[in-house]
Amino acid sequence: MPPRKARDVKSAAPSPSPALRSSRSRSQLTSSTTDDEVTQRAVPVEETVEETVEETEEEEDEDVEGGVDGVEDEDEDGAEAAEDDSGSAKPTLADRQAKLKELRLRMNATTAANRRDLVEDHQKSKVTARELQRLEKQRKLAQTLRLKADADETGEDLERRKAWKWSIEQNERWEKKQDESKARGDSSFHNENDDAFKRYERRVRGTKVDLVGYSRQKEAALGLAPGTLVPLGMTSSALAAAGPSKMSGKLTAAEDLYRTADTLSYGDNKPSEEAIDRVMDGINKGMANKRRKKEDDDDTGDVTYINKRNKHFNKKVARYFDKYTKDIKANLERGTAL
Repeated sequence: MPPRKARDVKSAAPSPSPALRSSRSRSQLTSSTTDDEVTQRAVPVEETVEETVEETEEEEDEDVEGGVDGVEDEDEDGAEAAEDDSGSAKPTLADRQAKLKELRLRMNATTAANRRDLVEDHQKSKVTARELQRLEKQRKLAQTLRLKADADETGEDLERRKAWKWSIEQNERWEKKQDESKARGDSSFHNENDDAFKRYERRVRGTKVDLVGYSRQKEAALGLAPGTLVPLGMTSSALAAAGPSKMSGKLTAAEDLYRTADTLSYGDNKPSEEAIDRVMDGINKGMANKRRKKEDDDDTGDVTYINKRNKHFNKKVARYFDKYTKDIKANLERGTAL
């Protein structure tokens, strides 16, 4: 509602003409009473309007104050909640000490586990192949003794109980193998011929038969078409020895395959590269086994060297000075040295 204009404020409009002023003066007399009545009636209305405006303004002020107070209360509640949250998120000294203790326990457990694994690996590295073989032998011996003790308690024959696990065919093969092993076990030296024959038989047992080359020779000897006995796809360098010998030029395929005591040709067989490599591998393997066996025999005594070169040097020194130091060593071992 726009503010009411004050009465003492003069209007800026032009003054009316004299005729209009006279007529207006006459009309003022008649309407003065009416104006007084209207003024008297208007005053309460204006007062009522002013009171209403004041009440509205007071209510608005109260609402604003209430809103401000509500906002302030909400801010205070939010601040308190934030303080509570920050208080709960921030660990205390006891919580930190507990967490530190837990981390230390985990660190100690990890360190102990690592040390235990390190000790186990070190123990495994010290166990050699010979030690493993010795432990396996002891395990089998303990198992045999346990079975024997159980058989003695029950009054049962142990050999008969073991024989139940094998068939007749398996037993015969085992006895045959034992007889062959016993025959080969005669390591006593008789003469050079017997020793050479034993080595020859041992190498023959370890040699694989070339069945493909033999089949090719047999096909040529019998006059069969190639691939009759062996498919053509099975080829190897051993087939170079098939057919008649090219060195003699006099033997037929049958004579070359089935030679008799009357055959004068000798040494004309040409082995394949695989056969030569197989023989060389066998020779090298035998030499390596002999050298390893010799080293094992030498290791049975006292170890007085740090490497093979030092071992050889100690042997040369012992060859010249053992006759002087023999008595001294014996006295030191007996404890009677001066």
